[in-house]
Amino acid sequence: MLALAAGVALAFAPAGASARQASNEQSATPDTRVVFPASVQQGALVIGKVPPGSRVDYAGRVLRTTGYGSVVFGVGRDATGPLRVGVTAPDGSRTHASIAVTPRDWPMEHVNGVPPKTVDPPPAIAERIRREQARVTAARVRDDDRADFAQRFQRPVEGRISGRFGSGRIYNGKPGSGHSGMDIAAPTGTAVKAPAAGVVTFADPGLYLTGGTVVIDHGHGVSSNFLHLSRIDVAEGDRVEQGQAFAAVGATGRATGPHLHWGMNWFDVRVDPLLVLERP
Repeated sequence: MLALAAGVALAFAPAGASARQASNEQSATPDTRVVFPASVQQGALVIGKVPPGSRVDYAGRVLRTTGYGSVVFGVGRDATGPLRVGVTAPDGSRTHASIAVTPRDWPMEHVNGVPPKTVDPPPAIAERIRREQARVTAARVRDDDRADFAQRFQRPVEGRISGRFGSGRIYNGKPGSGHSGMDIAAPTGTAVKAPAAGVVTFADPGLYLTGGTVVIDHGHGVSSNFLHLSRIDVAEGDRVEQGQAFAAVGATGRATGPHLHWGMNWFDVRVDPLLVLERP
């Protein structure tokens, strides 16, 4: 029988803790609790705990679990609750966790001075953008059995937050989609450091909208993307460790000045990097 412990605050593993936790739990009495937060915000990255070896399903997807029973999933900008997570324990017993979703107030941001061709591109450029974004999307489908996402994330650069996740965007007076990440103002050439360890799954210096672009996969569908880079010092397939410099801030693509756009995804669900930084 599973013990459901909804609403218990989660303890997030710091770097290097995964192996220690797995070793400790293997030598201890098996933990049969199911632990998820009682409520989360829109844009959150949620980490829960289930009995090792459980089958976990959420939003039509079977979630990968770590050897010590951690699972992760993302909550979209416009998600509404309650979220329902199903857990089937190794002994076949079944339970569900219900998670409330706290709505957020998304402000509107006006971005002026953007090159007009990036706001209303001609057909040939629009097709190029579609092809390039499809390549980035393909880099986010990986579901590697790595728990780099369990590290406490760090800022990739220091600086003023000049754009927030989820904000509505109006480019040169024309409405665009909600902002997909966090913008950090910093001078061109500032080193960009990996906020957590991972594997580079995409690296291209010349995308039309996003300029120099890198995607780092943190395992279990969690990835970070870094846009408008002036320089890229890694290649696809490289592993980077937390704090390792791998690129430099720039103003390439659709940008009005030097800054780093840091976005995070759980597969195709965009999540708020600031919430990931603030998690307990």
